[in-house]
Amino acid sequence: MDYDLDVIESEVKSGKAQLFDVREVDEWQEGHLAAAALVPLSDLQMNELPEKLNPDLPTYLHCKSGRRVFAAQPCLEEMGFKKVIPLHEGFEELLSLGFTPADD
Repeated sequence: MDYDLDVIESEVKSGKAQLFDVREVDEWQEGHLAAAALVPLSDLQMNELPEKLNPDLPTYLHCKSGRRVFAAQPCLEEMGFKKVIPLHEGFEELLSLGFTPADD
């Protein structure tokens, strides 16, 4: 791993980076990280992207187990995202490492 998870959460919270959850809507509804934006891999594969995402910011990706992020990365790069970093840690592991869960 060539990144620091504490730094990532700090960057995302401060607006210096963004964190995309590439799981699907039903998984998101079961629980998600407070700082993450839902950007399902299925949407990316159909070349669909939610509005208000900044392709110039460093963009971290996470999913359930750390696999789908590697399919999402090239989709986002083709859409013009300049720095896409897939996280190897899955959702549950990120929670256990101290990432803040959403309250809803």
